[in-house]
Amino acid sequence: MPELPEVKLYLHALRPRVVGETIERLRIRSPSLLKTWDPPVSEVHGKVVRGLSRLGKRVVFGLDDDLFAVVHLMISRRFQWRDAGAAIPRKRGHAAFDFAHGSLLLTEASSHKRASLHLVRGREALRDHDPGGIEPLEAGPDEFAAAIRRENRTLKRALADARILSGIGNAHSDEILLRARLSPVQLTSRLTDEEVERLRSAARASLTEWSERLIEEAGEDFPTKVTAFHPAMSAHGKYGEPCDQCGTAIQRIVYATRETNYCPTCQTGGKLLADRALSRLLRRDWPRRLEDLESRRRPPGGG
Repeated sequence: MPELPEVKLYLHALRPRVVGETIERLRIRSPSLLKTWDPPVSEVHGKVVRGLSRLGKRVVFGLDDDLFAVVHLMISRRFQWRDAGAAIPRKRGHAAFDFAHGSLLLTEASSHKRASLHLVRGREALRDHDPGGIEPLEAGPDEFAAAIRRENRTLKRALADARILSGIGNAHSDEILLRARLSPVQLTSRLTDEEVERLRSAARASLTEWSERLIEEAGEDFPTKVTAFHPAMSAHGKYGEPCDQCGTAIQRIVYATRETNYCPTCQTGGKLLADRALSRLLRRDWPRRLEDLESRRRPPGGG
């Protein structure tokens, strides 16, 4: 799912293409995409895009007459910029915003249809789509500390909770926690003041650097295949690969369709966190520490 850096990348690419331009037509191919009926889709026809903004992981198009189009891309949805009037793909297409000089397509990379489009009128209605999390790039030490400690959660869950922090999900929370050298399962209630500030600094630095990196890599081109994974990431999606800080193999916790990646040396003091699938299978044989895992990997008689 696109997170704060990826949404900022889309905003960077969209602003010169659509701000100040008129939406000639909004074509909806997938009925499940549109989650509102009032105002109707026809209301946006002929409206000028006055601004673009981010609301958590959502892209907001600010239009004439206090109208807003709120797009949530969810896990595998993407924007594509095509020639004006381009056909919406039959299998993977959701919608198209048609402009005189091009069409912005909303597509998906999987068969699941989870993306959403809400058309709302007025800022009060727009606020209903804000989960309420604070902005990690703007929050000062006191505001950040209050938010992260408001509920007793594991750090992984707290970082990815849109009610606590805005725009962070599964991928960038892994990067932030490795940078902060904090365990994903550490409870927020047990954080010291120094650890909270370390977490805030890591979040600001990581999200800023990734935002700038993605924008620089895209340049003036419209980005393609935008996901919350990048080959240059240090932790997320790097299971089994060496940590770029210490060389230890990155480990993971798998739950449902998601996983948490972490470095046991940098983040957990050498302790291996129980993976639901493997620890349930191995039970007493589950290695508890890094050295236990390494000893299992050595061939018999090996040094």
